[in-house]
Amino acid sequence: MPHLGVLAQVTQAIKNPAIDYHAIAPELVLAGTIFAVLIFDLFLPADRKWMSMPLAFVGTAGSLAATLTLIGAHRETFGGSYVVDNFAVLFKVFFTVTALVILALSLRFFREGRYYQGEYYFLLLSSFLGMLTMPSSRDLLMLFISLELVSAPGFLLAGFRKGDPRSNEAALKFFLISVLSTAVMLYGMSLIFGVTGTTRLDGIAKALEGPAGGSNLALAAILFVVAGFAFKVSAFPFQFWAPDTYEGSPVPVAAFLSVASKAAGFAGLLQIMFVAFLPRADFWAPIFAYLSVFTMTLGNLVALQQRQVVRLLAYSSIAQAGYILLPFALAGHSASVDKEAFAAVMLYILIYAVMNLGAFAVVIGISREAPGMLIDDFAGLGQRAGALAVPMTMFLISLAGIPPFAGFWGKFFIFRAAIDRGGIGPWLAIAMVVNSVISLVYYISIVRTMFFEPVAEPVRPIRAPALVTGVVGLAAAGVVAVGLFPQLFAHFPPLSTLVGQ
Repeated sequence: MPHLGVLAQVTQAIKNPAIDYHAIAPELVLAGTIFAVLIFDLFLPADRKWMSMPLAFVGTAGSLAATLTLIGAHRETFGGSYVVDNFAVLFKVFFTVTALVILALSLRFFREGRYYQGEYYFLLLSSFLGMLTMPSSRDLLMLFISLELVSAPGFLLAGFRKGDPRSNEAALKFFLISVLSTAVMLYGMSLIFGVTGTTRLDGIAKALEGPAGGSNLALAAILFVVAGFAFKVSAFPFQFWAPDTYEGSPVPVAAFLSVASKAAGFAGLLQIMFVAFLPRADFWAPIFAYLSVFTMTLGNLVALQQRQVVRLLAYSSIAQAGYILLPFALAGHSASVDKEAFAAVMLYILIYAVMNLGAFAVVIGISREAPGMLIDDFAGLGQRAGALAVPMTMFLISLAGIPPFAGFWGKFFIFRAAIDRGGIGPWLAIAMVVNSVISLVYYISIVRTMFFEPVAEPVRPIRAPALVTGVVGLAAAGVVAVGLFPQLFAHFPPLSTLVGQ
């Protein structure tokens, strides 16, 4: 009986409770920081609640330092269900750096509003804790727990503006659709366990190579799991929650959902599809081809109609998810193509994070002057805040995939993987190029507004918070550096592939 095998694994783990504490050091440091922030906030007076942020920042930096000590290591703990390798370390560094950026963007925004600051940092770090465990989880149960730890605090963060009906709507939609997708995904995981008799990803792959992998039950289970993850990454047809949620959330939370939460979903999806379900790529790769094309096309076409910047960036994020999904449609052709596709996904996620965080940082920088966040509010930004307008132009052009910025190389590596695949690959590459051209229209509309639309006299300069300006500057430097020296960064993802391990 399959459940007896799982019971035996649990019994063995109890008998041999050895835990590699070095392997889980980043998570331990961040968990300690979470409790420290919660307790510290209890003793802070109302006008000092903002001090929770420096504590959260230092603790997150400590988690990053602990992660860096694991570079090049290969460690397994919890009976092999939790693995630290190059793939996991790369994503852990990515998530901790992203957490530091979100914290920096949040300080002024939440300090000036009527927000419970201690609770905000507690929830934000709790979600990032789930992100740290996600890339190391090589078991369905671990993956599920990690994914829910990422999502559950997000419901509350999206509704943090309690007095705003749009924020309440954002949180409610996010919660209801997420619960539905979780139920679908969990049902699929239970079916996979019933078919294969294991929850370990490598064990599932071995079982699917046999006759069990061709059963209708196994194929249905794969479909359910893909549907669950499609919600997490806002892929078609599960994308409808994202625009309302992003628009109703505080802007730093929208940046968090757009970059960190989406990347966590892809970290789990990479492991599921390229490790556990790779033997049945002949079944699911065509599904991802349709998901990719419909997601990027819908996101770009609807973005053309948007006049609110955060909502526009939400549809842009949907379109970007379509580009990231494209390499999944290339799987199953050969080991070399699988590795190239896997690396292309990881590289694009890293580049997308820099571009999108930079764009959201600019939006946060002008939020005090333009609370409505309309495109028209960006009129004359080149005159009022050139230090924000010029980097914003770079981020938008990079998101469109125009050289010499980083976004071009992200799309180029996906394009090359699609061409190398042959068959349907070149057609998918053409679809990506066409959609990139479409996206240029709405990205350029913001640039035109910033530099060519008149602004009312007298021209009042905009002074963004120092931390926000610093994030904008670093993101702009990153976009330029990757654009000019792509090979300095492009070799990290191929070293971190899980294909063939």
